Amino acid sequence: MRIVSLLASATEIVCALDAGDHLVGRSHECDNPDWVRRLPPCSAPTFDIDVSSREIDAEVRRRMRAGEPLYTIDADRIRKLAPDLVIAQEHCEVCAVTPADVARAKCDIGAARVLPLNAGSFDGIFESIAQVAAAIGVPEKGREVVAQKKARLEAVRSRVFGRRRPTVTLIEWTNPIFCMANWMPELVAIAGGDVQLGKPGEHSRSIDGAHVAAADPEVLIVAPCGFPLDRTLRERTVLKAYPWWSGLRAVRNGNVAFADGNRFFNRSGMTAVATAEMVAEILHGVTFGERMEGVWWRWM
Repeated sequence: MRIVSLLASATEIVCALDAGDHLVGRSHECDNPDWVRRLPPCSAPTFDIDVSSREIDAEVRRRMRAGEPLYTIDADRIRKLAPDLVIAQEHCEVCAVTPADVARAKCDIGAARVLPLNAGSFDGIFESIAQVAAAIGVPEKGREVVAQKKARLEAVRSRVFGRRRPTVTLIEWTNPIFCMANWMPELVAIAGGDVQLGKPGEHSRSIDGAHVAAADPEVLIVAPCGFPLDRTLRERTVLKAYPWWSGLRAVRNGNVAFADGNRFFNRSGMTAVATAEMVAEILHGVTFGERMEGVWWRWM
């Protein structure tokens, strides 16, 4: 089977199912495991993503209003790759390539199946693993991988059981402020925290900074969508410019963690469980194997 994955989390899932050798193409965001970067990219953003977070947000909103695409699809490359399966996502039309993007690009994929994934919760992530496993003919391997991930989550829950649960706010975008939702409130609860300003299973949404100030969480985790750690750290100046920022309890007490949102906090794939382990490390100092501090997250 020949697979083109236009979704980073799907690429992770395919590899976790021991089917990475079936991948023939990837999205511009696929980076895990590292070797997938050698595969030909079949998508790209339609605008400069190296500008400020405010400018990115403004351009996304403009394109959404105008019905313009956020991603370009290399239809010729996909046609030449002759996939049997193309994987995209339909949960969020902003963060990754959707089946509508594939259709809009008029990709000549012949009889290839387009598999849309829609994960807004941990159950949704596990269901995505099962869907991909079924599509490539390894359902039993899918069940094995899901069982392994659930066991790791239970290990996190067990390690933090009985500890005091600090209040936590997770910031998914800095200008404007977006608070994380989807599977993240569930994840924080597993990691021993009491999440503020985000509801499980709902889309992340923009809020006024006054709501963050009113919640005044004990811990803030900043992990903007699509930003690796080095790019996330550059958002410190954006946050410090808000008049309410310096008054936050988490800021005064040095409890603001900046993290790799791209690989961990915003990706509904195989790294979601590692994100729970990371949050437990941030909140309680417990580790699962090697410390992630300094590599995937840092205190402000």
